[in-house]
Amino acid sequence: MDTSRYAVNCSILLADRPIPDRLAAVKRAGIEAVEFWWPFATAMPDDAEVDSFIAAVRASGLRLVGLNLFAGDMPAGDRGIASWPGREKELLASARIAARIGDELGCPAFNTLYGNRLDGVRTDEQDALAERNLREVADVLAEIGGTVLVEPVSGADAYPLKSADDAVAVIERVGGAGAGPSNLGLLLDVYHLSVNGDDVPAAIERHRSRIAHVQIADAPGRGFPGSGDLPLRTWIDDITAGGYGGWIALEYSSDDADPLGWLAHGNDDGRNLR
Repeated sequence: MDTSRYAVNCSILLADRPIPDRLAAVKRAGIEAVEFWWPFATAMPDDAEVDSFIAAVRASGLRLVGLNLFAGDMPAGDRGIASWPGREKELLASARIAARIGDELGCPAFNTLYGNRLDGVRTDEQDALAERNLREVADVLAEIGGTVLVEPVSGADAYPLKSADDAVAVIERVGGAGAGPSNLGLLLDVYHLSVNGDDVPAAIERHRSRIAHVQIADAPGRGFPGSGDLPLRTWIDDITAGGYGGWIALEYSSDDADPLGWLAHGNDDGRNLR
C-alpha cells in the first residue's frame, strides 16, 4: 500500500505508550506524518512540556500535519470549549501554544472543537461566543500560515455540529462574507459524517472548496480501513479528484498490539481501502 499520503492520529492510536514510542511505531509502519489531539493535560502547559513534545516529533523525523487545540476533558465527554463561556482564556492560550508548535514543526492545520451545548446557556449565546473565539484563534494561527479546522463529530449528543453543512455554516458566519478571517476550513471526517447519517458523497461535492483536512475510519466500529462497510477508497478518490491534495489521517480505534499491522497487508486495489 502507498502510504505517502497518510498520517496517523497518535492520540487515538498507540495512546498507551509514551509519545516517542508512538512516533517510533508510526515510523516503523512506513508512514511519514502524524497528527495529535491536544497532547497536554492542561490548556497552559509549561515551556518544558511544550519543548519536550516539539523535540520528540523533531527527533522522530515525522511531519506533524494536524494538531487539536485544548478541548476540555475529552475522556469525560467534553468536545471542545470554543462555545463555552468562561473558557476563552484557555482556548486562546492553547492557540498561542499551538502556533508556537506549528511554527517550530511546520504544522499547517489546527482543529478547534466547537463544544457541547450547555444546560442553562442559550444556544445563540454559545454560537455568538464560538464565532468570536474562532475569529481570535484564526488571527493567532494566521501569523504562522495555519488553518483553523471546524469538525462535525459523532458520539456526543450535545455536540451541535453533526453534518458537513453544520460546520460550513459556522465557517461562513465566522468569515463574514469575506469580512472575517479566511483561514478556516472543514475537517471532513467521513466516519463521523457517515455515523451521523450525513450523505458523504453529497457533502464532498457540495463543500469541495472548504475541505482543509480529511480523516478516515471504518464503520461500524470505528476500526481500521477494511474492518467495516464504508467505501473509503471511493470517497478518497472523489475527494482527491476534486482537487484536494492534503493528508488523509487515520483516526481509528484499535486494541491490537500492532494497530498499524494492516498496513503491511492492505493494498490500494481493494483489500482495505475499498
